Amino acid sequence: MVHPSSVPATDSIKFGTDGWRGVIAADFTFERLALVAPIAAQVLAQVYGATGSRTIIVGHDRRFLSEEFARTTAEAVQAAGFDVLLTSTYAPTPAFSWAAKQENALGALVITASHNPGSYSGLKVKGAFGGSVSPEVTKQIEALLATPPAVTTNSPGTIQSFDPWPSYCEAIRQKVDIALIQNAIAQGNLTVFADVMHGAAAGGLAQILGMPIHELNSDRDPLFEGGAPEPLPRYLDKLFQQIKTHRAANSNLAVGLVFDGDSDRIAAVDGQGNFLSSQVLIPILIDHLTARRGFKGEIVKTVSGSDLIPKVAALYNLPVFETAVGYKYIADRMMEAQVLLGGEESGGIGYGHHIPERDALLSALYVLEAIAQSGLDLADFYRQLQEKTNFISAYDRIDLPLASMAVRSQLLEQLQNHPLTEIAGQAVIDCNTADGYKFRLPDQRWLMIRFSGTEPVLRLYCEAATLTQVHETLAWAKNWANSF
Repeated sequence: MVHPSSVPATDSIKFGTDGWRGVIAADFTFERLALVAPIAAQVLAQVYGATGSRTIIVGHDRRFLSEEFARTTAEAVQAAGFDVLLTSTYAPTPAFSWAAKQENALGALVITASHNPGSYSGLKVKGAFGGSVSPEVTKQIEALLATPPAVTTNSPGTIQSFDPWPSYCEAIRQKVDIALIQNAIAQGNLTVFADVMHGAAAGGLAQILGMPIHELNSDRDPLFEGGAPEPLPRYLDKLFQQIKTHRAANSNLAVGLVFDGDSDRIAAVDGQGNFLSSQVLIPILIDHLTARRGFKGEIVKTVSGSDLIPKVAALYNLPVFETAVGYKYIADRMMEAQVLLGGEESGGIGYGHHIPERDALLSALYVLEAIAQSGLDLADFYRQLQEKTNFISAYDRIDLPLASMAVRSQLLEQLQNHPLTEIAGQAVIDCNTADGYKFRLPDQRWLMIRFSGTEPVLRLYCEAATLTQVHETLAWAKNWANSF
């Protein structure tokens, strides 16, 4: 094994679907960050510098050493001649994206590893428009890292402190019927639980609503109780128990909202205690924003999105555009077309009337607005959508660790040269290779196989008529992968 200190500083700096992430002190170090940050700022200046701005936003989440990493980022960018607005506190990543646009900055550099375990940190790069930069921009950063240019400046920039919360909260308040939600809570018609998973959404809903809610895991825990700040059922035992206890003693509407580590991804738990991924929330939000709020526009989904999404869009004659997995592809589309909503399977949802960025707090408020306006529990809301579209499905996903990158290569070669013709006893009738391999079967179920670009992990997705079929299909795919 190569000791991290013997690895060249720019090695292992690769930008994935949303930034550069690595294990703290092994891959993600102060040294590497100090090299990446000014190069990222220079690329942002090249791409978005037509306005003459020299300002870069620097933000961070609540992970281990996040403040110190942010300070290193700010100082390296300042030394390269840029003016820095450095956050005075943790905040959601979308708040820094909003600040980039609001402050007419070149962009934002955000210290966060999103939903990864506590041993990770990372850097997200946001553009002047208020969203994730395109793959072309991150490729420019990587290219310059391969042969780092000499940073020459006669005069360093400045560093000023700022609080990102007030402007961000006000921007969100204006997009939602806050009074409606406040009244539903104050009158006892709606009880709101929020699991912030020890992350950057802590205090956010209460601050926006101007009233207390039932917030779980508000304290800072850089180890995330030994898990990860990812909105998945296996991390939500406390929330499930709270909903169960509430349901036993109360008859009013209740909802649990779940935020990932940097508050750009969301999930929910309905009043019956069912976990709702964005595969369920996106159709609900499309219906609410269209039928009750009168919004129009294109729906952007990733290739791994539920088939219910286009069916609900069809109810309102909304066009649907499909992208590869990764919110930056959705953000690109938002810059080109009139988009109502863009969403991804993993929990990122954003809105064309806001910024081209996934935003969990805004999504949470729209979920609360939908419940307050309809008077329906999310379980009933979803059931009605299934009836309207005559489409009932279940969904699940597993991430399968592989023995090595060599096994990954074998599986990829097999899919490329010997395509699957049968899955779980059913013939394959179609294969979409826009991002990975998405196989459709005669009974309307689909299986999608994607590879992580940076580690030996296979991502398996399935939607089918029943959860039994989903698990049967995923088990088949797991056995197939493990046979190599």
